Amino acid sequence: MPQTHPSIEALPHRPSGMEFQPSPKLSPPRNAARVVVRNRLLSQLLDARRRRCIVLQGPAGCGKTTTLANWREELLLLGFDVPWLTLTAEDNDMSACLGYLVASLSQIDLALTRDATLLGGRGVDEEAVERTLIALVSAIARHPNELVLILDDFHHVTDSRVHGVFQWLLDYGPQNLHIALMTRANPPLSLGRLRDQSQLLELDMRDLRFTLSESEAFLMTQSNAIDEREARRLHELTDGWIAGLQLLAFGLRKNRKVGAELAPPDECVHPALRDASSFSDYFQSEVLSRLLPLEVELLVRMSICSRVCPSLCAALIADEPGMTHVLPLLSKLTADSFFITLIERPGDETWYRLNPLFRETLLARFRARSEAQQRDIHRAAWIWFREHHLPDEAVRHALMAGESSAAANLVQQVARNMQRQGNLRKLMRLIRLLPLAEVQARPFLQLWTLQLDLYARDFDTCAASIARLRVTIPADDECSRFRLVLLEAGLAIQRDDIETALATAPRLLDMPHDADGWHDTARNAILSWIHLRTGRYAEARCVQEKSAQILIDGAPLLGTSGGVLNGRCIAGFSHAMEGNLQEAERISRDVLSEAEKLGSSGIEATCFAAALLAEAQYEFNELEAARKLLEERVDVLERVSIPDSVLRVLLALAGVHRVAGHDLDAFAYLERLEEYAVKSGVDRLLAYSLSEQVRQHAHSAHFDTAEAVLARLDALCVRNESRNADASAEIRLMTERAQIDWCIARKDNDEAATRLDALIEECARHGWQRHVVHFQMCAAMVDARRYGANAARNAVMTALRSGHRLGLIRSILDVDAGILDLIERVMESEPADPVLSFYVRRLRAAEEAARAIVDTPSVTGCKSAASSGPSILSERESAVVRLLGQALPNKKIARTLGISPETVKWHLKNIYSKLGVSCRDEAVKRMRDFELEAAADDGRARR
Repeated sequence: MPQTHPSIEALPHRPSGMEFQPSPKLSPPRNAARVVVRNRLLSQLLDARRRRCIVLQGPAGCGKTTTLANWREELLLLGFDVPWLTLTAEDNDMSACLGYLVASLSQIDLALTRDATLLGGRGVDEEAVERTLIALVSAIARHPNELVLILDDFHHVTDSRVHGVFQWLLDYGPQNLHIALMTRANPPLSLGRLRDQSQLLELDMRDLRFTLSESEAFLMTQSNAIDEREARRLHELTDGWIAGLQLLAFGLRKNRKVGAELAPPDECVHPALRDASSFSDYFQSEVLSRLLPLEVELLVRMSICSRVCPSLCAALIADEPGMTHVLPLLSKLTADSFFITLIERPGDETWYRLNPLFRETLLARFRARSEAQQRDIHRAAWIWFREHHLPDEAVRHALMAGESSAAANLVQQVARNMQRQGNLRKLMRLIRLLPLAEVQARPFLQLWTLQLDLYARDFDTCAASIARLRVTIPADDECSRFRLVLLEAGLAIQRDDIETALATAPRLLDMPHDADGWHDTARNAILSWIHLRTGRYAEARCVQEKSAQILIDGAPLLGTSGGVLNGRCIAGFSHAMEGNLQEAERISRDVLSEAEKLGSSGIEATCFAAALLAEAQYEFNELEAARKLLEERVDVLERVSIPDSVLRVLLALAGVHRVAGHDLDAFAYLERLEEYAVKSGVDRLLAYSLSEQVRQHAHSAHFDTAEAVLARLDALCVRNESRNADASAEIRLMTERAQIDWCIARKDNDEAATRLDALIEECARHGWQRHVVHFQMCAAMVDARRYGANAARNAVMTALRSGHRLGLIRSILDVDAGILDLIERVMESEPADPVLSFYVRRLRAAEEAARAIVDTPSVTGCKSAASSGPSILSERESAVVRLLGQALPNKKIARTLGISPETVKWHLKNIYSKLGVSCRDEAVKRMRDFELEAAADDGRARR
């Protein structure tokens, strides 16, 4: 039956006018005063609190949940963080499983789930799942406290993909992550390695049964009339099975004739007292039979919901006469037994939930009723949940009531609000709940499915859906057809297909009269991108200035790809493309600060602003700031961002590591950019990667490799010659740049000078001022090599004046290691210019700061790493380091070891931490030092 599921996004971001109700899935039960603290079990659990995995396996009613709830309270007193997640059969859905896992952790600290939440709704394929898990474990590793994740009712999950999620956490989680499983069946996880490493505690029914003393203590809390002899007989009857004791205690409270209950012995042995499978029979005869008919009716109707409150109960039993005082009745039932529990929660309502085993008995009664009766009760539930803004429960109950059309209509109504809040995973889940026929009958929902596929980067499916919807959407549905154009243009932008995007422009300008602000903001964002990609930067900013005035429900739209913050990023990006990175930095800093406060609803702006800011930081030689900004969130940025943002992120990281002398890491990010470009089919980004690889290989005198990469780049340029001129201009730029680097490396300065003159003119025509300055300084260096420093004077001074105006640093320093010496020689022969002299001093200071990064060894390590050496690495981590020493990229390491590239990245983070280094080069060097020290120690020992 449907369970109450909160959206993961709703936890930190509660929409106005909609009260968020926490789910019992994410909290342990409240322990009543009658619960006996089991010191024997608690002692075992507390001793094992730092083991990787704890398994409590036993039948229903053996006290697993209560035991771990008590353990949780003890752990909290010790400073542990202990999130709780109760699993259901519905969690076999991968999206739901990830959502609830993130939700449980977000209740501890929103920082734990920031990156994982940003990935919400961005796909549930293997790569997306692994990225989400890596985001979670990376955050947990940074978390200052030990964290124990408790998974209740793990037996409900049968999907192998969901099992894989928790297996991944067990295999690759950080040392401060511990997992406790409660299950009725043997968990389908590989636990042998943990068992061999003494990292596993397993408790079964033999451990979970009450001892005689525990039974006596428990029964004494239930009734003062039970003496020691009677307690012993009850313990023997139940064999210490807690549920049986609980049921007998309930019966004793209802009927004080203890002697009659116990004699003769052979008549009081109920099957349910030893066998969980017979629990329902005992409930029927010993619990429900003692209640009034109206009380039973209320409980049966309550059972269709995993949580209830008085107003919901009133709605469920509105057709029953005499049921006018629901709250007193709920209070009475709660006080009389363990089988209905009050849930702690904020807000005006008091919420309750039924004991799971008791609920199963009640649901059996409910399902025995006619289909019409069941639907009527579900209909009452769905109306109540709808009116209280809880769409998850509302949709599920509507479907159970046979109201699939109403459920689909509700999803349509809440979809926009979910998008604005960033609740994409929740929206995806609701659409998947609907019957396919209901989705196909509604163009609006089909378009939402298409948009979610676009978010998940499933571009082939998007293209097929667009082709189908062009035919199926009615011609008179102008609004839906316009939205389809928006999605078609959005797909073109993601694929870097400027020709298709340009083809949509006339249709984008013809907006239907009934379109709302959402369509307007999305249209303006796309038009701005088209202007940017065709070099019309002022027009792009102008479109966004108008977009900022558009209101949605009376307020400007901040988040999403069409929001005000993203529009400001587009304006900043236009300045960056022109070379004005000072303005781009100002805008991106402000936007990043505002967007991060929005959480998942500001994801696009957050990623866009971070990429733009990092590009500016790199240009201004703030290398460590750029690295810190990007490295912890690079996986999220790559998954969520548009291609231009990914380009800037990976180029900035490659540049930072190259300047720091970490060549392996620099190449790793360039190869990552190449892999992303090939996978996405974006040739422009591939050209940037290949061009930078040619440059670095040539500067390192790896001429054969540089020539091979250059040949690939030439072929790529030829392949794109027939494309739109604006689309292929950057590919030509990168190809020419690589050719120039190749000429300079081979000392063919005449050919380099000829190519530079043409390239500078091409960049000036497109308005790429930063590139103009860079290549002017390259031309000056080439002229100095051909004819001496005096011949380079004009080019140097022209580039300096432009560079100073734009505030450029790395665009000049990256030209050549000796470029500053040339600039200073030219300045010596020039009349004193205090402005340019100050600029040159800034360049020299920046160069010295960058050199200090190269000369200073990593200080992130610890003495323990230096002393313990390779022994602190696992066997798999040592294998990764050995392959790093062969200069293999992540993809080849993954293929060699039979793991995924994402797992390789996770191993690298652990390796860096354990060895006290910050990059690949340092890791390889550190391991070589360890090997040399070990060899020296071995030699001394032999002598």
